[in-house]
Amino acid sequence: MKTTTNLQRRKLLKYAAMGIAGAITYPSWAQAGEFVRVNAPSADFLPDVEIELTQNTADVAILNGDKTRVWKITGKVIKGPSDVLDNNEGTYLAPTLRFKKGQKVRLFLNNNLPAQSILHWHGLHVPANMDGNPMYAINRGETYVYEFEILNRAGTYFYHAHTHGVTARQVYSGLAGLLIVSDAQEQALNLPNGELDVPLVIQDRSFDGQNQLVYSAHMMQRMQGFLGDQILVNGRPDFVLPVATRPYRLRLVNGSNSRIYKLAWDDGTPLTVIGVDGGLLESPKQHAYVMLAPGERLELWMDFSGRAVGTELTLRSLQFDTSAHGGMGMMGGGMMGGRDHGGMMGHGMGGMMRGGMMSVSTLPSGSDYPLLKIRVAKKEQGDNTLPKVLTPITALQVKNAANAANPRTIALSMQHMSALLNGRSYKMDDVQPDEIIPVNSLQLIEFDNGFNGGMHGMMMDMPHPMHLHGEQFQIVKREVSSGSDNYASVSSGFIDGGWKDTVLVMPGEKVTILKPFNDFKGLFMYHCHNLEHEDMGMMRDFLIK
Repeated sequence: MKTTTNLQRRKLLKYAAMGIAGAITYPSWAQAGEFVRVNAPSADFLPDVEIELTQNTADVAILNGDKTRVWKITGKVIKGPSDVLDNNEGTYLAPTLRFKKGQKVRLFLNNNLPAQSILHWHGLHVPANMDGNPMYAINRGETYVYEFEILNRAGTYFYHAHTHGVTARQVYSGLAGLLIVSDAQEQALNLPNGELDVPLVIQDRSFDGQNQLVYSAHMMQRMQGFLGDQILVNGRPDFVLPVATRPYRLRLVNGSNSRIYKLAWDDGTPLTVIGVDGGLLESPKQHAYVMLAPGERLELWMDFSGRAVGTELTLRSLQFDTSAHGGMGMMGGGMMGGRDHGGMMGHGMGGMMRGGMMSVSTLPSGSDYPLLKIRVAKKEQGDNTLPKVLTPITALQVKNAANAANPRTIALSMQHMSALLNGRSYKMDDVQPDEIIPVNSLQLIEFDNGFNGGMHGMMMDMPHPMHLHGEQFQIVKREVSSGSDNYASVSSGFIDGGWKDTVLVMPGEKVTILKPFNDFKGLFMYHCHNLEHEDMGMMRDFLIK
């Protein structure tokens, strides 16, 4: 890597004069492997950990036979302990990063892909210019330098591409990975650790006859969100996790583009939930099933000590309704969508978008299918005690919100082949007056998905997992319109306690949250985490000032 001089400047945002968004520069095209920085490391930032991440094309063995062309991130530790990074070699998953609260981290992102790209640290509380806003996307041959302190509590976080208009394709290609944070409070609980602490990234993919990834550009498939034909866990099909007869901590991550899961054990064992997006709950909660939308994370405690060696247990996604008025709606599973019969990466990003033949997903949204299998492989003694109290969580109070008497309402809609927030599609540098928020304030926000009217029926009844960048939030309440007669198929599966950064809003539902906007000024996005919806424009910026 080297720093360039006399770089051509990007167009400054109108907010740059306020000191909110600094000027980002970019060089002329660089040769592959000769990376040039678009921003320089800060002399007064002294990192505890330094990592270099490089994005490349790669061929990975996913299915039997031909290898699959993917976009792969690989990492190298420059400074810090070696176990801070696991490259997940042999899979398309990006490196798993493990940090501690309070650590200062510097990351060099090298882009060696035939497209612009930038990474977003999903769930982390970081400065605006370190958050991965699409305006910071870098070209091939460029390096973006991230510097931030880990302010978040212990939890399972996520990072992924966030490039304007192509986030779905880039994440589908492989640009996504886990970021796990630990802290002293969590470690004192003596929860299962090491090999007993298992991250499980759930994704769906489709493949052609040559084992190449298939991605559809058909408008109807974009409207529903891409649905693959096969479930992969940690980048592997037909995933089997061998376990010993002792408790495990299972970190479940929905890394799919649009697919929502209704998680349950096939033998009826309750799910013991100990954590959500922003870390541990105050106390464990048991549910017959749990909903998990794209971008959400869930931590389970599962004790296998009473099971015989050879016993198998399957985690399934159960049937549920995705519309407000019965069935799965026109936008539900099984709908016909375009299919690409060429190799995804064969001719750059355009290789994903060919085709147009109509086909039906073999795994319709809301249907019943297996996700992964657990096999008890050996007997082993261990501590079977789950603490009754996990971590204190201070509940945010509506009365303390700066707008307690006047919630910010964000209406979710899909009209005229557009996905909209308050009737607006995403435009860079387009903050409206109602999207300006004072820094160091607590805000009451409502996501309205047809609760107060809106467009029901036809193609408009769709769930939307809403994600807000920056500091995490707490859920205040859920309200459902009287016409949402199939809400019962999902309502018992919401975990509304703890700290969240993504919340599923069902058709006919209004979800109210309390979100702090502390510490950092600048642009922070809010959007649907159905990635096809995001790319269609269901994304906006808040300006914190």
